[in-house]
Amino acid sequence: MDKKARNILFKTYWKNGWIDDRDRTTTKEDFEYAKSRGLMFDNISITHNECIHEILEIIEKISIEKVSQAFLSSLSNRRLDWRSSIASYSIAKQLTNHEYSKAVSGHGYNENGEINYTSYTCGICRELKHGIWGYEKYVNEDLNVLNFERIKWGGVRFGKILYTLFDLRMFCAEEISGPTSEDINILKNMLQTIESSQPNDYPGALEKRLSGCIKSSKNERKVLIEIMACIEILKPGSYDRPTTGRHDWRYAEFWRGEDKYNKDAVRKYFGKYL
Repeated sequence: MDKKARNILFKTYWKNGWIDDRDRTTTKEDFEYAKSRGLMFDNISITHNECIHEILEIIEKISIEKVSQAFLSSLSNRRLDWRSSIASYSIAKQLTNHEYSKAVSGHGYNENGEINYTSYTCGICRELKHGIWGYEKYVNEDLNVLNFERIKWGGVRFGKILYTLFDLRMFCAEEISGPTSEDINILKNMLQTIESSQPNDYPGALEKRLSGCIKSSKNERKVLIEIMACIEILKPGSYDRPTTGRHDWRYAEFWRGEDKYNKDAVRKYFGKYL
């Protein structure tokens, strides 16, 4: 990855925290440089139906072995963008070819309690596992923030079809190195840590415990847990469980320490390495 282009991308969105939309600037020269290195992009306009069609075309060209290799290889070299692809692959494999079906996803209310805004998503996507999110049209969407998130944390917007498409597009252009013995040992240590969880542990407790297994920040570990939950390595034994107040878990929300890890999913993705 070109270091200068990466820095241009990062300084557009982040300076000790998110840069406010109004304050984000990139010179034309910097943008063109990062674009020439494949790290920044022109905005995109695309429909839900076009997204689904292209995702289904791309997923036919990607093997489970390749995304598993990418995930493993990311553990020691911290190419977090490689890590993201296994979740996008799993999400894409749920999709079937379909047309956008308009469904209400939520409302906004004014100070009088009256509805002043209604949002919509694709009802067919929403009915899939964990609820996949698809707008009817994407107009002038910023792909660069998606790339920033996948490089910095390993992805954030899993389950949103525009991110799924973008992530898989980027993955297809990558040359992925094979996992090392260090990568495999990190995975083994992570699995042992999960297996030794206390029955009532929540995902937050696991995040803290994983800090001893892999060089990472708190946010990187949270995304790592979400990815493992998305591909069902962290599979809840029940979805009828209380959750703690405010949290931003999606895929891992109902996992508890008593669930340990799903051995079938581990074999599916990483059996050849273990």
